[in-house]
Amino acid sequence: MEVFEVIQPGPLTTIQDLGRSGYQQFGVPTSGALDNYAFRVGNLLVGNAEGAASLEITLPGCQLRALRETMIAIAGAELAATINGEPASVWESRLLKRGDVLSFPRLNSGCRAYLAVTGSIAVPLVMQSASTYTRAGIGGFGGRPLRKGDILQSNKNTASAKVARMPSEYIPVYGNRIALRVILGPQDDLFTEEGISTFLSSEYIVSTQADRMGYRLEGPRIQHREGADIISDGIPLGAIQVPGDGLPIILLVDRQTTGGYTKIATTVSVDIPRIAQAKPGDKINFQQVDEEQAVTLLKKYEQQMETIKSRLYA
Repeated sequence: MEVFEVIQPGPLTTIQDLGRSGYQQFGVPTSGALDNYAFRVGNLLVGNAEGAASLEITLPGCQLRALRETMIAIAGAELAATINGEPASVWESRLLKRGDVLSFPRLNSGCRAYLAVTGSIAVPLVMQSASTYTRAGIGGFGGRPLRKGDILQSNKNTASAKVARMPSEYIPVYGNRIALRVILGPQDDLFTEEGISTFLSSEYIVSTQADRMGYRLEGPRIQHREGADIISDGIPLGAIQVPGDGLPIILLVDRQTTGGYTKIATTVSVDIPRIAQAKPGDKINFQQVDEEQAVTLLKKYEQQMETIKSRLYA
């Protein structure tokens, strides 16, 4: 069923789900929503499964026309969303009528917004996922970002039409200073003590080279013991790679599956949504935690998601 016409796509609007699991051994990245917190909540607000295909809208400029009546929810960045020129709330579901124009004209905070629609966006699955990986041209809408004139389909609406609103205490605040918790390693032994200290005590700035593959940071250079090259090994989500120039790169969902540069630390999974909402010029610092603390943080995160779900569906 036709659900949206793309009037303007904005800088980068793609179809994503929770990722393409099980194919990294073949060199295929997971892709998927960069901010899986906002993505999951958006789907919950319209009664979808948490991993239902939705739109990831990066920065302002996207504009869509509704081709039929449907329930939607916007979560994530504040892109000053409007419906027919009137402000549209974020973090809650609402009914969109046929002919309504949904616009994201201005960036107020964050970087990426997610648009969920009842029934989910309908596209062919590639390797069991709807996620767009633009570098290989697979998934989503023909393996590419949306373009002007595209017509989006949705699956049959089997979700509840009940209006839902995110509990305010669980709505994140997106600032321009971000603290990321990290576990040192797997190659932290290849850095000097001074290099480790520099990494953990310095403030870094998100450069203009920041996308779904990774964020290059600017700031104090991190010192290696000998060199930056290693035998290529696997790269986990959130790995912080430090090439020969000494400047860290946070690797994200569209990252290469292996790499040959030293990785000083790995961002804990629950903090990936914080990176997803960072934009060039934002400031980042790193805080060391251990594995036990990281597991505790993950358990709290999933418990919070269950609480949100129970309150939305109460």
